[in-house]
Amino acid sequence: MQFGAQGDSPSDSSRLVDNPGTWLDVTDMVFIDPVGTGFSRSLVDKDKTKKRFYSIKPDIEYLSRIVYDWLLKNGRMASPKYVAGESYGGYRVPRITYFLQTQLGVGVNGMVMVSPYLEPPMDQAPNFSPMTWVTTLPSMAAANYERQGKPLSPAQMKDVEDYARGEFVSDLMKGRRDPEAVNRLVGKVTGYTGLDPAFVKRSGGRIDIRAFLRELYRDTGKIGSVYDSNVTQDDPFPWSPDGQRGDPILDAIIAPTTSAMVDFDTRVVGWKVEGRFNALSYDVGENWEKGVELTEATTDLRQAIAADPKMKVLIAHGYDDLSCPYFVSRLVIDQMPVSGDPGRVKLSIYPGGHMFYSRAASQAAFRADVLQVFGVK
Repeated sequence: MQFGAQGDSPSDSSRLVDNPGTWLDVTDMVFIDPVGTGFSRSLVDKDKTKKRFYSIKPDIEYLSRIVYDWLLKNGRMASPKYVAGESYGGYRVPRITYFLQTQLGVGVNGMVMVSPYLEPPMDQAPNFSPMTWVTTLPSMAAANYERQGKPLSPAQMKDVEDYARGEFVSDLMKGRRDPEAVNRLVGKVTGYTGLDPAFVKRSGGRIDIRAFLRELYRDTGKIGSVYDSNVTQDDPFPWSPDGQRGDPILDAIIAPTTSAMVDFDTRVVGWKVEGRFNALSYDVGENWEKGVELTEATTDLRQAIAADPKMKVLIAHGYDDLSCPYFVSRLVIDQMPVSGDPGRVKLSIYPGGHMFYSRAASQAAFRADVLQVFGVK
């Protein structure tokens, strides 16, 4: 079904169609709905549920055990195994892989991380650390290039990436006590983002994501999506100083994707389940353990790769995604030691946003990259 594009609506048809980007012609696929999502539910009380499932460490442990138990029950321990996940699922992938390797004795042949949230630089002291601004600027520039009709490619993005990790960092660290550094920032950031120079100057070249999504379309009364800033909707509160709104993509896809999945499970498959399907669970988010940082994913990634010199890794992103900016993964990989074949850890970036695969060309390119991980030509 179509989703994630400009003009999509919650009332759009939820009719499922064949997926040209499927992996099913080369591999079996087993999907896991963590407790509280999809039709998955906890059978213990609220307090025990939070302790057993709604925290980072137990989440990794029970999901890894599900993988182990499925392999054992279905006689697939000796089969090639690949762990894939998207967004927060992308954070889970290296942690589950390393836990399987070292705690449960299950070797993993490859990892596929789709728009993963590997590190939390955007949450770490934005008034002090430059990483918030460094990691998001390339995606803002990519969105600007796309609005101008420029094709997105590594060559197109090289200039802003080099600037982001070089002169941009240096001038950010000099701060407002260096007027020349501030002026350089404002000029460069204005050019890369296409924003109003006055707004960039007021921001000191430090562009907050939520402000970016609003200021980009302020004159037209629209807002952009954090998942792809070039997908917009009318701002329901255009005069509010706080920017009260949902997300254009998220608000549009929950209804059709939920309806499609429930219809498929109950009518096509014939599984007559009671209870709601949670495509996105706010209840899980509210009950998740507070104050725990999303760390150790890159630590486990390094250790899992070092432990298995044959394992392949694909990290895939959309250029326009501001929820999980691709430049975070670029910096993570660049800081990693080379272990074995340098090409076995690959970062692929495609036109589009968080769900870049909703674009036909990006989906096809992504499938080709995944097949390389699987060793299929």
